[in-house]
Amino acid sequence: MTTPLSGFRVIELSTMITAPLAGMMLADMGAEVIKIERPDGGDPFRSFRGGNYSPHFCSYNRNKRSMVLDLQSAEGRGVLEKLLEGADVLLDNFRPGVLARLGFDDARLLAINPALVRCSISGFGTDGPNANRPAYDAVAQALSGMSSLMLDPEAPVLAGPTISDNVTGIYAAYGILTALLERERGGKARRVDVNMLESTMAFMPDPFGYYTQMGLVSDPYLRVRTSQSYVFRCADERMLNVHMSSQEKFWTGFVKAINRPELASDPRFETRAGRIDNYFELAGEAGKTFAQQPLAHWQERLTACDVPFAAVNTIPEAMEEPQVRHLETFMDMEHPQNGPVRAVRNPVWLDGSRKMQGEVPPPALGEHTDEIYQELGLTRSAASKA
Repeated sequence: MTTPLSGFRVIELSTMITAPLAGMMLADMGAEVIKIERPDGGDPFRSFRGGNYSPHFCSYNRNKRSMVLDLQSAEGRGVLEKLLEGADVLLDNFRPGVLARLGFDDARLLAINPALVRCSISGFGTDGPNANRPAYDAVAQALSGMSSLMLDPEAPVLAGPTISDNVTGIYAAYGILTALLERERGGKARRVDVNMLESTMAFMPDPFGYYTQMGLVSDPYLRVRTSQSYVFRCADERMLNVHMSSQEKFWTGFVKAINRPELASDPRFETRAGRIDNYFELAGEAGKTFAQQPLAHWQERLTACDVPFAAVNTIPEAMEEPQVRHLETFMDMEHPQNGPVRAVRNPVWLDGSRKMQGEVPPPALGEHTDEIYQELGLTRSAASKA
């Protein structure tokens, strides 16, 4: 089957999440992605929680081939140069300057292949006061202001999934596709630079708009108050989320669903502005009602009144959600040595289908090294096999 990005070759010099996610997004749509890994253990994500095929690694590396190369050696750098001669994209998430120190600055890369799109992911950009600092997800979340929207300053505890890492990978894939489209239309091959700090800020433009246009400094509750989002605990201890946004019909339906008509005439809650200002008071009043019946009761009532809501699912519950099962959100792959891998599909549908997406399990470390050497017409030395 023809895939949207078939014929494009991506050389991925990456570890952890940002660049691996970008590479996987391209691979899902048919690009040939060769992941270059160090011989001594490869991507550190492989060994998280033990072994060399961790869930962390598998989550970001399907549909790729793995090749081990020692880029500190002349042989390894020579093989990389040979790969780049026939590549469309070089993707890396080294710290700024590392590629140049390996002998692959931008001028050299363009000399090797004038049509090569180069994409580098960094923590804070290519220069500036923080450029050479190490960066991980929590660091980018903190510096960008995102953490201030999630933490209770009286009892600060980090929680939740990686966000900065993931959105940076998505922006990198977006930049690469933009550059490839321009190149295919006759333009030059661009350098694409994406950093975690700006990606995180771009992912949440609202709080910056609040501040620059209204002088409001966002806290963990400004968005939920403004959007009228609530979470309630039901009689069976299940939690339920309601999001009424700005439409008056949802507020009217909510009051009807919980059979609390007096809330609509309460001076504190009569207007949307009042409900925003008295958010916690309304949450307390409605919470008393939700605590009297189990989740199933409220699901039926809120559905009947067309109120936006959802049960707060655990990860196992989310996987069994009827809509998730209907969409066939998960796919099962089988690696010949490492066994079964269940993965979340790429969420992009084309012409009502995802059949064109690859379903190849993540590679073992160096699984395709010999194969790629043969394709390049090279002989792997004894030293490189050690």
